[in-house]
Amino acid sequence: MAAYARTRLTLKLAAPIVCILFVCILAWSFYHIRHQQAFARQSIVASADRVASTVQLGLHYAMMLNSRDDIRAIVENCGTLPEIRGIRIFNKQQQMMFSTDAREVGVRFSQFEPLCQTCHGSTPALLTPSLEQRLYSENVEDGERLLRLASPIPNEPGCSDPAGCHFHNEEDKILGVLDISFSTQGSQALADESMVQTVWLAVILFLLCAGALFLLVVVLIKRPIQRIIEDAAILARGEMPPAPPAVQEDEIGHLAATIRTMGGDLVAKNSELARQRNLYQDLFEGVPCLVTVQDRDYRLLRFNRTFQERFSAAKGQFCYKAYKNRDEKCPDCPVEKTFETGRCWTTEESGCYKDGSKAHWIVHTAPIHDTDGNIVAAMEMCLDITERKELERELKRSERKYVDIFNNIPSAVFVLDPSDPGELTILDCNRGAVLLYGHDKQDLVGMRFLDLFAAEQDRARLTEAVASGSGLHRGLDQARQRARDGREFFVSVSVSRSEFFDRTVLLATVSDITKRLEAEQQLIQASKMATLGEMATGVAHEINQPLSVIQTSMDLVRRRLNRGEQPELPLLTRMTELATQQIERATRIINHMREFGRKAELHLEPVNLNDVLRRAFDFFGQQLALRNIEMVWDLDEKLPLVRCEPNRMEQVFINFLLNARDAIEEHAERLEKTGHTAARRITVKTMHNQEYVTLRISDTGGGVPPAIAARIFEPFFTTKQVGKGTGLGLSISYGIIQDHGGQIHVSTNEAGGASFHIRLPVAREA
Repeated sequence: MAAYARTRLTLKLAAPIVCILFVCILAWSFYHIRHQQAFARQSIVASADRVASTVQLGLHYAMMLNSRDDIRAIVENCGTLPEIRGIRIFNKQQQMMFSTDAREVGVRFSQFEPLCQTCHGSTPALLTPSLEQRLYSENVEDGERLLRLASPIPNEPGCSDPAGCHFHNEEDKILGVLDISFSTQGSQALADESMVQTVWLAVILFLLCAGALFLLVVVLIKRPIQRIIEDAAILARGEMPPAPPAVQEDEIGHLAATIRTMGGDLVAKNSELARQRNLYQDLFEGVPCLVTVQDRDYRLLRFNRTFQERFSAAKGQFCYKAYKNRDEKCPDCPVEKTFETGRCWTTEESGCYKDGSKAHWIVHTAPIHDTDGNIVAAMEMCLDITERKELERELKRSERKYVDIFNNIPSAVFVLDPSDPGELTILDCNRGAVLLYGHDKQDLVGMRFLDLFAAEQDRARLTEAVASGSGLHRGLDQARQRARDGREFFVSVSVSRSEFFDRTVLLATVSDITKRLEAEQQLIQASKMATLGEMATGVAHEINQPLSVIQTSMDLVRRRLNRGEQPELPLLTRMTELATQQIERATRIINHMREFGRKAELHLEPVNLNDVLRRAFDFFGQQLALRNIEMVWDLDEKLPLVRCEPNRMEQVFINFLLNARDAIEEHAERLEKTGHTAARRITVKTMHNQEYVTLRISDTGGGVPPAIAARIFEPFFTTKQVGKGTGLGLSISYGIIQDHGGQIHVSTNEAGGASFHIRLPVAREA
């Protein structure tokens, strides 16, 4: 019977449906019966409460008159009702005053009795307990279920009236308790009868529904499936079943149609399967890698054409003999691991082809299972990577070469992390960095590159260049850094983007330019001394003027004294003030010469170029005045600051003024020989935009020929006569402008003279 049930879909479908239906009807019946019982109990309790209220109303008048006989009669009469089994009245001292059982009259009960706990079970005592709280007992006595209901008797105004026949204190809220016992036998009988009817209704409903479901399963499922089974048996023989007279428009009908369609596709699928088998064979034979199939003894069961061409092998030969001409299994055989673990393995192997050439392979093995899932063979696929191995060796040699180059570069080279321009963490560095800074490499790696700078302004410049990206090509031409021992030196920093282990980095090349700057300083200082020597006549004239004024004043006072005259006080005061002013003027000239001639420190600061120009002219103005050269000023009074060294920049301007002076005089001399006159004028103009401050110094000299315009900034190149120039002035000026991140070029102006354009970047706030 059990075997029959396991092979019948009808029973498999009907059985769980019937069980579910049975459980549902059973649950409905149980809920319905429980609901009826609860409803019956509520009805009984409500009826008991109504009877208690009726009895209490009947006793009210007799209690007000304190007629004990009437009270006793009412209690006895109400106790004869069919559903009432007892009525008792207690006073507030828990003493029974009236009862349908005369034996109980006068008995005093404890406050802890269930009856008294109706009110006294809570703190404070309840004055108006709910109906459920008043139902204090429900049990079976003498085979009958009884309900006991307690009803507190409240104190009314008439009961506490002193003019009546009796009274109670106004503070007393409860005068006593009415206790009534009810029988639920009649109501319970009705509930039991309703339960029986519900059970019969559930049984009938279950039988009807189960029968209907069974018929539906047979008609709608069993018969169509039987037809599908018959069609499938025909398809299994390779034949097409006859078309059914009608097709059901439901899931089973669609299933039958699908099976017929599948049967029609079987022949096509078999043909496709044969084609795929042939295609697999072609792929197996034609794949460019070495493919073999081996048994558990490592003998070759099958191999493809590529393997046969590369090795002298035959079926049944050991794989290690064919691959490596070994007489025993390889020590780390991937085929062995595949048989042991049932998993694929990948490794690298080396061997030789039958022509003796060395070869390297990536070997991948995979298990082959039979129909029961057991591993019966292993497939080994070898991809030739000999060329890749050669490339790897070549790449390693190239990497070693570039590592050697990296470490042997004479400059310090750092690999920086650009993700945070405010940190610039050092990822790597070469041997030159270790030698330059005195730190060990492990100490440098992980440090902030900015911590190597000695000046905050240099850190700010580099951070701004990295953050914007626009200044990376320029880097820092001149920055001050500090070594491990505290020694400070000057460097130029060149920064560029690169790739480092598949990430974008910054390559910072740092060159020590301290010695070069010292040599430049010496050259600049020599140029200053030469300039001072060239300007000696003008400076002497500048100093002679205040000395002449002082001498004239002193001669006037001496002549008065020689004549025996006492100089007037106003005259002495005027002479003293005049002498003081001229002494201060001479002092300023001498201090300016000393300041200009001193060796400038390499310290950049925000400077207004207009102020530097005026200082240069104050120092050089007398030279121009002696030669009748006019100075024209066109200064931008809202000029922004630039970052430079004022003393060196003043030297640049004096060099250009000297060149302009010489060019004007040479041009004027040539024109005078022909009987013409030339304008003697130098024009200084300043202007700016958001990025740069531009200075233009123009003269009325002979100009710069185009053929030599590109060479005038070369060291020792000069167009002056021998003995009148060293060729260093413009070269030094060009270097100073470059050191300050600026640009300089020359052009021919409208007057035919030369115009030098100097452009310096605007100072940014750090």
